[in-house]
Amino acid sequence: MPDLPQRLLLIASYEKGHDFIRQCAAMGLSCTLLTLDSLRDADWPRDALEELATMPAGLTREQILNTVSWMARGRRFDRVVALDEFDLETAAALREHMRIPGMGLTTAACYRDKLAMRVIARALGFLAPEFCRVLNYDELRVFMERVPPPWLLKPRSEASAAGIRRMQEPEQVWRALDELGDRQSHFLLEKFVPGDIFHVDSIVSESKVVFSTVHRYGRPPIELMHEGGVFTTRTVDRAGQDWRELTEINRGLAPGLGLVRGITHAEFIRARADGRYYFLEIAARVGGAFIADVVEFSTGVNLWREWARIEAADLRGEAYAPPQAASNYAGSVLCLAQSEDPDTSAFNDPEIVFRMKKHHHAGLIVRSHHPVRVEQLLEHYSAEFAARFLARMPPLERLSPA
Repeated sequence: MPDLPQRLLLIASYEKGHDFIRQCAAMGLSCTLLTLDSLRDADWPRDALEELATMPAGLTREQILNTVSWMARGRRFDRVVALDEFDLETAAALREHMRIPGMGLTTAACYRDKLAMRVIARALGFLAPEFCRVLNYDELRVFMERVPPPWLLKPRSEASAAGIRRMQEPEQVWRALDELGDRQSHFLLEKFVPGDIFHVDSIVSESKVVFSTVHRYGRPPIELMHEGGVFTTRTVDRAGQDWRELTEINRGLAPGLGLVRGITHAEFIRARADGRYYFLEIAARVGGAFIADVVEFSTGVNLWREWARIEAADLRGEAYAPPQAASNYAGSVLCLAQSEDPDTSAFNDPEIVFRMKKHHHAGLIVRSHHPVRVEQLLEHYSAEFAARFLARMPPLERLSPA
């Protein structure tokens, strides 16, 4: 009997994916984790890892290819998995270089490059805010004449709202492009659409969405990124229009950009002007900011473990069976904290099911059978967190090359 594929190479710029690693080990898969030197002593589940390897931050893609190719001389990697969005393209390049099954660079761009995903989503018939690539200046002039401000100048390959700048007049755009120089083509210009922001988190298996759940952010991520504040998200009413329409839109969009199997985190805006849902972005990863925990407390589904199960099923030529989901409601409140270990013990409502333990972060997750109760708790906690804990901190370094 031929040997079955058994080993995964995991790429991680941040400490995350513990449940993925543990689930792989529970299913008999060996995992080698490649991360940053600065994360060598992080609290990884070392008992579930076959090997932990590190490298300096800032290596080029070619240097990472050479490093992994050298590692592959003594061990066979059957799959490559990027645990973080910033490593998605690196993992795709490794798969193509080593001819390992999975998402290649072209498909990865559709879940990483904000311009690529918009172009394809619009071609598939999905609504997106008006946008223009930053490439041809005549195109930009026509766009700014046709589409009234404000506009957003967005990095094409950053996560969430990182690096986005709001523009009110053409001269601001031209000055910003002068500052960017040769980097300007890595941005896009987009119409700012006021509205409520939602995220849909999905499991995709064999190009079909087999599980999804819809949540709504409190303050939009772009406001939090630029102004600071308290992050909240909560499950929307399953009997409401937001749940029905966004579930249907996501059913076509999440796999429509090319993903065959994995996890997606998509964001949409319900515009105040017309009440329609516009696609903002999608990533082939588990949502950050404890979103995976909120999903698990509301549905019983652990997205990290399901992702590992999908990888194992594909490796072994087996059919993936999606989990049965519960129908509770959950929400989270989270902020950067001034103190290293903020004390949230003063919050003691019975709906609290999880207290986040992360340095310089204060956070809680609540669960209820009633969506209105979750919303009420988050509104109260958000105000209290802003008064008691709120701070701002610089971003962390990343592994993936610029």
